[in-house]
Amino acid sequence: METFDLILDKIDGIVWGIPTMVLILATGLLLTIRVRGMQFTKLGRALKSIFRKSDGEKGEVTSFGALCTALSATIGTGNIVGVATAIAAGGPGALFWMWIAALLGIATKYAECMLAVMYREKKADGHILGGPFYTIEKGLGPKWKWLAVLFAVFGLLAGVMGIGTITQINGITSAVQNAFDPTAANAITIFGREYSVSVVVAGLFVTLFAALVIIGGLKRISKVAEVVVPFMAVVYVFLGLSVLIMNATKIPTAFVIIFKSAFGWKEVSAGIMGFVLKQITDSMQKGIARGIFSNEAGLGSAPIAASSAQVQEPVAQGLVSMTGTFIDTIIICTMTGLAIVIGGMNGGIWTNPDNLQGVALTSQAFSNVLGGDGQSVQFLLMICLVFFAFTTILGWDYYGERCCEYLAGDKKSVVIIYRIIYIIAVFIGPYLTVSEVWTIADIFNGLMAIPNCVSLIALSGVVSKATKDFFKRYPTLESEGK
Repeated sequence: METFDLILDKIDGIVWGIPTMVLILATGLLLTIRVRGMQFTKLGRALKSIFRKSDGEKGEVTSFGALCTALSATIGTGNIVGVATAIAAGGPGALFWMWIAALLGIATKYAECMLAVMYREKKADGHILGGPFYTIEKGLGPKWKWLAVLFAVFGLLAGVMGIGTITQINGITSAVQNAFDPTAANAITIFGREYSVSVVVAGLFVTLFAALVIIGGLKRISKVAEVVVPFMAVVYVFLGLSVLIMNATKIPTAFVIIFKSAFGWKEVSAGIMGFVLKQITDSMQKGIARGIFSNEAGLGSAPIAASSAQVQEPVAQGLVSMTGTFIDTIIICTMTGLAIVIGGMNGGIWTNPDNLQGVALTSQAFSNVLGGDGQSVQFLLMICLVFFAFTTILGWDYYGERCCEYLAGDKKSVVIIYRIIYIIAVFIGPYLTVSEVWTIADIFNGLMAIPNCVSLIALSGVVSKATKDFFKRYPTLESEGK
């Protein structure tokens, strides 16, 4: 097993080398320039556009439904676990650099989702298929189809072997065990190892519920996402706001701590390198890999959901989709980060975490601020983490199915087989070694990002032209609705 771990680490090191990290950062910066910083100037309009009535017959779900489907895959364990890891690794200043990097990621998310709508296809049975594979094949030309195929293969494997299944179910079962049986006092032996009964039961329930939704296809996933995503976001935001309201007088001090800490090298490296948001460790390599795991800007996954939106204008959907990064990081992650900074003002838990990691560190911070025995806060965080991770399982099944469909053509039986394999992966996920799971997820995330970012850079001119034309025709949101 040690040899296998070494092989995985070696591959991970190659995939997430300096070239990949430079590619991801450069893509966000280039697109920010080409769209003239629209993530700053047009964010208000984008947020207002979220609930607009769909204006196109071509599509399967509403723009809001497409956004929720994407958010269901994006908002996951990184929002609770990742921010804590960032601050523990780089201090409070890491939060500032995460904000900066997130703003670049908004431009990337806008461009990739806009292009997905522009180059999508309507199949014979009326359903829509789109994403980076068609962006590459149609936008760059048929001679680049091999790159499109590579993306689809990487996306399929990322869903079934990494980000969509094993990591999420691990996060769920670990949170349930921490809440109900932290010492594994009630354990049974499975696959030669002992596991808490709480892990086994949670794993079975999640697998069952996931299967019931997944078998229903995109429309059922979208319907569940439209209900669960806003609900889980509201619950977590309520918890975060409770911390901030009860400690309103400490918020200015928290910002001072963040900004003063932001310009030390340790914080810069932890925040920016962990950049794309939140799953930061003490190294540049793991920082960017885990960051993309959480935010997915540049990964190429969200465009697959965006392409199914009932919308006529690609730019309009790009605007709606880019709000996902804002919601995911600027709102939800900031809630977590400020709570941790405020909770650690007296004890400095971010500099001396007493071996607390991930959700345990976040739980300790929230408990310090809210008081009580800590168990209620831990339970609420567990609920949030379970919902976050469960919807990520649903969203990534959809992404994997679409990649599978692109590769298999009209062979629906292949997609059904993929669903079965995906559900099996969810079932066995709790019993796999966490370190191996994260490494596998990192590898496939990096492999997806490479062809996607290459296409975004090559098509940045198309993005710029379409954006200028759209805002010339529709200078206001009201004119867009006419």
